[in-house]
Amino acid sequence: MTHPGNKRRIGVITTSRADYSHLYWPLRELSAHPKVDLAVFALGAHLSPEFGNTIQEIERDGFPIQARIECLLSSDTDTGMAKTIGIAILGLADALTAWRPDILLLIADRYEMLAPAAVALAMRIPIAHIEGGEVSQGAIDDQVRNALTKLAHIHFTSTQAARRRVIAMGEEPGRVHHAGAPSLDHLMRSTLHDRATLEAKLGLKLTAPTLLAAWHPVTILKDTNAEADALFAALSQIPGQLVFVYPNSDAGSYALIESTRALAAARGSTHVYVNLDAVTYWSLLGQVDCMIGNSSSGIMEAASFALPVVNVGIRQQGRERARNIIDVPAETPAILAAIHNALSPQFRQSLRGMTNPYGNGTAVKTIAHVLTTVPLEGLLIKQPTPIPDQIVVSNEF
Repeated sequence: MTHPGNKRRIGVITTSRADYSHLYWPLRELSAHPKVDLAVFALGAHLSPEFGNTIQEIERDGFPIQARIECLLSSDTDTGMAKTIGIAILGLADALTAWRPDILLLIADRYEMLAPAAVALAMRIPIAHIEGGEVSQGAIDDQVRNALTKLAHIHFTSTQAARRRVIAMGEEPGRVHHAGAPSLDHLMRSTLHDRATLEAKLGLKLTAPTLLAAWHPVTILKDTNAEADALFAALSQIPGQLVFVYPNSDAGSYALIESTRALAAARGSTHVYVNLDAVTYWSLLGQVDCMIGNSSSGIMEAASFALPVVNVGIRQQGRERARNIIDVPAETPAILAAIHNALSPQFRQSLRGMTNPYGNGTAVKTIAHVLTTVPLEGLLIKQPTPIPDQIVVSNEF
């Protein structure tokens, strides 16, 4: 495809605060590249006042927003999630027809990402995917991530094990690049807030102990909030100050928001934030005494700060983790015991010198180099997966 100035068109999909915080530095690198014509397609929770209208953050950062696609239903059900995918497909079909990229960049595992992947497939637009090959068995994200991997033509994995898993799924090794998690580039490139600046921004004093809570619906369960009662019961009993951030826009999120508000009303020193920008959030990880919940940020980013994390329930089951993670079932006594352990000086001391398996903050260089140099000719045609000589077939169920 030929474009004005012979630039390569790269489209980037972002659906929420979570993926945008991971995409910020790839967007910054691509926007500065002299041979790239960059466009952002923003949809989902970005355009929702209920979840902070985070499209404004993209606007403030100055990235070129090609299309704003209204698709997120004001719903708290799995039916609403399914309909959101359908509405997103309709909007993206028009948007990608009006501005057809040479490569479409997707990230991670949110259910909304199925929409741009399906549209790109039908329109023969090559897909690049970040953070494939990971595992989170307690969420539908796991299946979404694997589906995106098989639809993609270029892969950027966060760990070496994830790269091997993508190759084991039948993807050609030359298409699979170990980059590290791009969210960690904030630690190398962004200026994090010092304690005083962070306190002023949040409007609170980070008195010890201050604990950060991030909890999302467990979307693999029929009742996506089945594990939440144990968490909130534990949080009502813990000492110190609690900073709580809003959940993702999944089925069950409205009920979680109500539970969070009720906790804040009944428990002193509890502060609830709808959205925290990436730099503020990463700065907070470096200043709090412990993190509690089931967020991937506790697994992927907290390790870079050697921050103790109490990971509750099944949502992140199977994901690689560093030694700062204390895994517990969704049972109140177990959660309380784990928090006590996480806040102990002995546990914090045991984390000195630890490393983060998700990288060291240099992912963006790999991602930008591959996206700007990979040959486009023949990119859509993937080689078939080799078939083993013998395959054992079982009829047992």
